[in-house]
Amino acid sequence: MSTYSIGDLARQTGVKIPTIRYYEKEGLLAEPVRTEGNQRRYGPQELERLTFIRHSRDLGLSMAAIRDLIELAAHPLAPCASANRIAEEQLAAIRSRIAQLRRLESELERITASCDGGHIVANCNVMKAFADHSFCDGEH
Repeated sequence: MSTYSIGDLARQTGVKIPTIRYYEKEGLLAEPVRTEGNQRRYGPQELERLTFIRHSRDLGLSMAAIRDLIELAAHPLAPCASANRIAEEQLAAIRSRIAQLRRLESELERITASCDGGHIVANCNVMKAFADHSFCDGEH
């Protein structure tokens, strides 16, 4: 069976060493076996788990959602409705963020289009728009 040092695991997954230690502390990764020299050693299961965590984080899942998915994975014969619910909730959150970014894009387009090339001190429309907090309240 192959074993990996924490550095090997970090290189293969693209996860930084402090983050791997954090995942261990949070219980997402099991405490690794230690060598006589007290070095962490990981097996293929930990590599697979860390790859799963990394991909889940890349998809924007929270630590709680990842923890739930890991727990679900421990019961392979259970229905996948809970896993699907987690994915659907994340999809809804992503769609909400996309809608917010589109609103921000429209507002920034409006702001930049209003620039008449004048000077900051002489009634700059861009500076006025940034000072206008009403967009943050959802009025635009």
